[in-house]
Amino acid sequence: MIVAFGLPPSSPIMSRLNWSFALLALILLPGCYIRHPERYLAKARAHGPYDAVIVPGMPYDNGLPEPVHARLVWSVYLYRTGLAKKIVMSGAAVYTPWVEAEVLREYAVALGVPREDILIDDQAQHSTENVYYGFKVARKAGLEHVALASDEFQTKLLKSFCRRVSRKFKAPPIGLIPLVRDSIQTEYLKPLPPIDASVAHVDSFVSIMDRESGWKRMRGTLGKHINWREP
Repeated sequence: MIVAFGLPPSSPIMSRLNWSFALLALILLPGCYIRHPERYLAKARAHGPYDAVIVPGMPYDNGLPEPVHARLVWSVYLYRTGLAKKIVMSGAAVYTPWVEAEVLREYAVALGVPREDILIDDQAQHSTENVYYGFKVARKAGLEHVALASDEFQTKLLKSFCRRVSRKFKAPPIGLIPLVRDSIQTEYLKPLPPIDASVAHVDSFVSIMDRESGWKRMRGTLGKHINWREP
C-alpha cells in the first residue's frame, strides 16, 4: 500500500498511484505473479460458472489497501458477469480491529451484490487459511465448484496450496481466476461507495502482532496452523 503526498488511501489520486504501482510491480517482479491472467480467465469461463469464488481479505483501516480493493472489484465483476454465483469473503480481524470479510461484504453489497449471495469466513488470519477456511465455508453451504479470485501475486503464491486443499477434501480442483486488470480498470478507478464499517468492528481486539511472534506468523502464512484432521 502506497501512502504519499498526505493523501488518504481512498482518494482518486491515490487509487491511480496504487494502480500504477501494481502495474510497475508486474514488470519488475517476473516469476512472482501470473503473467497471462487472461488465459486463466478463458479457462475459468470454459469450466464455469463457479458455485462461489473465494476472496482473501487484507487489513481495513478506514480504507482498503490496493490489492484487496482490486480483489473486491474483480470478484464483483465475476459475479455480475455470471462466472461466480456466490462470493466467499475471507478474513478475520488480524492487524486492525475490523473483520476483513465483513468489511468486504459491506462493500460488495454497496456495489450491488445481494447480501444473501455473500458468504463469510471470519477465521482466516493468513493467506493459506483464506483458501482453507473459505473453501470449508463454501463446502458447508453445499458449494463444491469453487475458485480463488485474487490478484496476480497472491494467486501465484497460493496455486499449489489450492491443489492441496482440493486433494484433502477429495473435491473438484479449486479454480484460479487471477485479476485481469484491463477488465475492471474503469470500475476500479471509481471511488468506492461509503459503508458502515462499525458492523465489522471488534471491541475486544488484540492485534496478531501482540499475539504471535514473527516466526509463528510466518508458520501461519505457510499453513502450519491448519488442523488438516478436522472435519
